[in-house]
Amino acid sequence: MTTNKIDMKTFGVIVKVDGNDAEVGMYDMSNDSDFIWNGQILSGPMVGAYMTIKQNDVKIIATVTREQVMDQQNTIKSTEFDNRYSKDSINRIISLRTKGVIDRNGFHVTSKYVPMIGNEVQITSIEDIDLIYGVDKDEHTITIGITLNEGRPVKLPINKFFASHIGIFGNTGSGKSNTLHKLYLELFRSNYCEGILSHSQFFVIDFNSEYTGQNIFGQKVPKKYFELSTREAKRNPDNSRDVENKIPVSSSYLFDADILSILFDARPATQVPFLRKSIQKFNEVRKKSADYMARFFVGIIARIVTTPTSSDTTGLQDWVNTCKKVCPDSDYSSLEQLELNTSTGAFYIGPKFFNESGKLSEENRHFLKLDKITADLQEYWNSISKNPMEQLESFLKFQLVYATAWDHKKETYIGPLFERIDAELMGLKKVIYLTDADPKDFFSTMNVVSLLNTNQAVKRVIPMLLSKMIYDRQKNMVRNEKIEHTTHLIIDEAHNILNGAAVDVGDNWRDYRLSVFEEIIKEGRKFGFYLTLASQRPSDISPTILFQIHNYFIHRLVNERDLNAISTAIPSIDIANFKKIPLLGKGETIISGIATQVPELAQITYEPKNRPNSDDVILTDLWNNGGD
Repeated sequence: MTTNKIDMKTFGVIVKVDGNDAEVGMYDMSNDSDFIWNGQILSGPMVGAYMTIKQNDVKIIATVTREQVMDQQNTIKSTEFDNRYSKDSINRIISLRTKGVIDRNGFHVTSKYVPMIGNEVQITSIEDIDLIYGVDKDEHTITIGITLNEGRPVKLPINKFFASHIGIFGNTGSGKSNTLHKLYLELFRSNYCEGILSHSQFFVIDFNSEYTGQNIFGQKVPKKYFELSTREAKRNPDNSRDVENKIPVSSSYLFDADILSILFDARPATQVPFLRKSIQKFNEVRKKSADYMARFFVGIIARIVTTPTSSDTTGLQDWVNTCKKVCPDSDYSSLEQLELNTSTGAFYIGPKFFNESGKLSEENRHFLKLDKITADLQEYWNSISKNPMEQLESFLKFQLVYATAWDHKKETYIGPLFERIDAELMGLKKVIYLTDADPKDFFSTMNVVSLLNTNQAVKRVIPMLLSKMIYDRQKNMVRNEKIEHTTHLIIDEAHNILNGAAVDVGDNWRDYRLSVFEEIIKEGRKFGFYLTLASQRPSDISPTILFQIHNYFIHRLVNERDLNAISTAIPSIDIANFKKIPLLGKGETIISGIATQVPELAQITYEPKNRPNSDDVILTDLWNNGGD
């Protein structure tokens, strides 16, 4: 039984019940928004406010969903008998929807109790409001704002929020960036900051460079900023911050046939098989010695020369042209003098024929100056030993020669791929460096990856590479072991990469990208990997991902598609609160999910100094130029 002995003000009586919905006949017409009762300032019975239905010793808690008036004397609703001005003829009717009960000194969501006709309805006390919004006394919490209706502190349980996937949604200017930042700022301000630094890492994918301020997320947390750019190099290091212009990526994640097929927009029928076979071979040999690689490339021309080919010398000339690009000073004179005897299918120079079966003799290798070319290729491979992407590019070009030397029609299908390879690798070289070491050694506790100055290809591939890399690492750390380290991935403007629709980049990219993030959001919690998404377009996010989120912050949304997506993903938001979403002011939000007993309408506290770089531009200040 409840121990709350304060006799609260009674407003009316239940006159109609329909399942969990009820109507209350009010005792008077008072519609004040606030009441002072027993020294407490309490919210009046307005839409969204809490009311208490007394049923013996149990308090059924309900919210006001609607209010109306009824003319008791004009029951036939005829203008001829309109008595609306008669004294006491108008009654106020409010509609309620039950949320749970207060019993045994706690609030419980249950369907055990329902309103009954004749139950009296009271205003809800502050003590009961605290029970509704409150958390267990043993729960560790952070405070991020106040409730809009009651002005009570919004306390979020740390374990239930941060060990979950979080979604923050709202139109531009609604305050979602401030909410995201406030959420983690208060976490780092908590008493657990020292433990966080020892046992957790945080990664922010920042499309608009909103989280690159020096004091972002507080001063206590070691941070590293990766301000990536595919534009012309313009390095302006900020000595007050740990700024990197490239991000470390494990070689195995880039040298993956699926990733590269997507990155290079390879055609499934013709180009993907070539890439798969080439990447497999590259991964087998790339760590071999420079001498091995040089002999590997020269082995291609040796086979072309000694194996009968079609009726032209295209393969031979392609190899020479490819080799000239990397070793321009080598001697190709003998190779360029070779001619093909169409009747025998053998290459020759004057009276000398090269008709060995697959392997050149030492004499002929010397005659074609292949030893010199081999030495030059060895020197070249040594020179790019610290640039794996250039190694990949060169290897693929030699593989193209090999793939097309005996079937020149393949050039028509595979050749266009290399224009995209050159373009995409040029952008990637500017923003990543490959490493075979553990990437953990290159990151700090808080890592902000800014993609503002990158091209669309980098915006697509970097978030996926980084996410997959840190997720796999987290899985490997806890596989069959107790979780002693957690990873938290925060993606602002998440619709940029989690769009469920097939847009400009094709189905292959969409399917692979979504499979990566869908695995993360389905399986991540059990490995200690948690995702926070912020977006102004929830309708653009894959429904599979949207529905797997555990806790939501809903700011102002006005688009019908976005509202429909939210109503489907978060059925716990009742119709009264749902109708408020398009009307929410800046910083106002509805908090709902597994960490809250009921949806909370809240105002997130605004940080006047330490906040994201997302403020609206004041045009009149900009245009004033210091004038009067």
